[in-house]
Amino acid sequence: MSNVAFLVVAWTTATAATQTMEWVYPITRCRIRPIRGTYLNAATVLGGGLLGLAVGNSLPSDYKTLAQAAIGIGTIAMGIRMFLGTGNSLIPILSLIVGGAIGHLIGIQAGLDALGGYAKDRLGAGGRFQEAFVSSSVLFCVGPMTLLGCLEDGLRKKIDLLSIKSLLDGVSSIFFAASLGPGVLLTVGTVLVVQMPLTLAASKLRPLADRKEILNEVTSVGGLILMVIGLGLLELRSLPSADFLPGLLLAGYVASRLKPKSE
Repeated sequence: MSNVAFLVVAWTTATAATQTMEWVYPITRCRIRPIRGTYLNAATVLGGGLLGLAVGNSLPSDYKTLAQAAIGIGTIAMGIRMFLGTGNSLIPILSLIVGGAIGHLIGIQAGLDALGGYAKDRLGAGGRFQEAFVSSSVLFCVGPMTLLGCLEDGLRKKIDLLSIKSLLDGVSSIFFAASLGPGVLLTVGTVLVVQMPLTLAASKLRPLADRKEILNEVTSVGGLILMVIGLGLLELRSLPSADFLPGLLLAGYVASRLKPKSE
């Protein structure tokens, strides 16, 4: 299969999967909107998994490397754009430093890694089908990108982060399905079960979105964390990105104290 043909098939499959998800959920547009990023994510996992089953082991591994690098570059660019929205660059930078120390102290990244390892050890030993399901579920749902994307979707009604995550998960599902089989398709359910409650919970905090001084600083910290994730995708530097998550809360707290509420 040529490079052009592969890209055409991949795009067509992802588009068809997205349209299918819209058809499967025949509810009003206003009810779809708060969690449309999760539906997109599930659609790309489904489309990628089906494409992976179709091409099998004939798909060169170089495609994954190139796609991951491209997504990594885009992730860093998105992070820079988010960071530039800050009103005071010291707030997100200091919040990231202190938040990273707190996260490392309480072991957020270590805990997530242990959770993923436990799931693989206890649930992934039942054959290739189960291994495919558990491994892809951990990869797609355990990490800071999941939380950041759901927060953005719920608070700001934007799916930029979940769109990036959808691309990354879609590409990964192609190679998981090609090598491990159809168990990857069940991960669609995991994505929905994990991300829908997170997004809906975040939407309950939407009144915070009216406090622009708070939202801007929290978003800026999220941008810095995205840059950390992008460095990992590019395999330039592997950092415990989840440890920086407490910085989101710190930035919001500091901004609420330093900025006048009338602004």
